[in-house]
Amino acid sequence: MTAQNALPLYVQIAELLIRDIAAGRYLDGERLPSERDLAFSLGTTVTTLRKSLEMLDEKKLLKRVQGSGNYVQAQSDVESVYAFFRVELLQGGGLPTAQLLSVDRCEKPDDLPEFGSTAFGYRIRRLRRLSAVPCVLEEIWLDGSYAETLTAPMLPDSLYLFYRETLGLWITRAEDRLSVAACPEWAPDEFAPVSGSTLAYAERISWAQDGARAEVSRNWIDTNKARYVARIK
Repeated sequence: MTAQNALPLYVQIAELLIRDIAAGRYLDGERLPSERDLAFSLGTTVTTLRKSLEMLDEKKLLKRVQGSGNYVQAQSDVESVYAFFRVELLQGGGLPTAQLLSVDRCEKPDDLPEFGSTAFGYRIRRLRRLSAVPCVLEEIWLDGSYAETLTAPMLPDSLYLFYRETLGLWITRAEDRLSVAACPEWAPDEFAPVSGSTLAYAERISWAQDGARAEVSRNWIDTNKARYVARIK
């Protein structure tokens, strides 16, 4: 689960469990495996796992019964680092990680939806994996008004967390537009579909806390491995 600029391991494990509960891989009222067995299956220590379970307990996703174990309490709209990330493995869930491919300061292309106050933006291209499986290509455009510069070493796995903590930018809502599109020519070899093949495509417009359009992203999803999921409750 480790990667450059990744979240702390206990946070990654907590995020994975949150996504697995949301996907129904752990059902409401279900008893989790013993801490020893669960830690072994996740490749971590019991000490680290307990820190993860404390996070779930704080979010009221667990009921901890002395001498019996940890029981799932499924909740809707749970605050999490990846709350806006809507792609899951076909079997559900999966921990998102990101491999940065490039970051460039560019003029905004004409085919992007209108957003921001400048003529240029930062174009961030990434390969997203779910539990180590390459599933999504991302091309993210952040309006140039939010940063004087962006470089590869600055960017962590969770861009929205980076936006909040470093740029003072809060993404408060997003609109996704779904269609199909050809796999882009800049796709790396690790992304199985060949350039030009047809993929599920999600274009997202994201709004900042002041109501301005701050970001547009393009996402190509390999539907042999993953799917877009939006749960409405």
